[in-house]
Amino acid sequence: MIGAIIGDVIGSRFERHNTKTKDFELFTPQSRFTDDTVLTVAVADAILNGLDYEETIRKYAQQYPHAGYGGTFKQWAMGLIEGPYNSWGNGSAMRVSPVGFAFNTKEEVLAEAKKTADVSHNHPEGVKGAQAIALGVFLAKQGKTKEEIKSEIVLESGYDLDRTIDQIRPDYRFDVSCAGSVPEAIISFLESTDFEDAIRTAISLGGDSDTIACMAGALAEAFYDGVPEKMEEEALNRLPEGFRAIISEFEAQYG
Repeated sequence: MIGAIIGDVIGSRFERHNTKTKDFELFTPQSRFTDDTVLTVAVADAILNGLDYEETIRKYAQQYPHAGYGGTFKQWAMGLIEGPYNSWGNGSAMRVSPVGFAFNTKEEVLAEAKKTADVSHNHPEGVKGAQAIALGVFLAKQGKTKEEIKSEIVLESGYDLDRTIDQIRPDYRFDVSCAGSVPEAIISFLESTDFEDAIRTAISLGGDSDTIACMAGALAEAFYDGVPEKMEEEALNRLPEGFRAIISEFEAQYG
């Protein structure tokens, strides 16, 4: 899941200041982790320790209340909203990547991804986005080709993955919906040549840059069998010690 976190950290400074080029400095003093990382670590912690997803996600959000959550999610996390609130936002997809690494069959991955989404993002689009990213990670980890990954995701989600980055980029704008950002993240991965290129491609679209790069980074890590050591080091150095411990334990257990 470190690929997702690297994407989040690199994309963080572009979220409100989009770029439409792949030519940019990867890490600067402004690069930081956001809600994408907080909640990805929360899901990993829940999987590792058999914890309840809802309780764990709320707990992490409360511990890091200024990480950049959406307004309704923040109310939910603070207990002002009880139960799921039918969100179709990409928060379900940005946090789900540990599921793709941790579970061993397609059926388990889809079911578990739904569980992680349902605690808050129980709208069909919220669930579908989470399942698409988790399934993509799982298939990439299994050594499937990009064409196989694409076909399986289309079969499950119905997403249009036949567009190209060059077609999407000119008119693409900020969109926090699963329907308007998950397919774009997947296409960024599908067109990439290596892990770093996946991150650069995702950010070059503009829009919700940290989350698109987070999702693309998760897929790219699984497909390219890891991440560049220097990029991992830069990202980890920006995280709390507790996050680093969970990431280390998760990678030791699930590879």
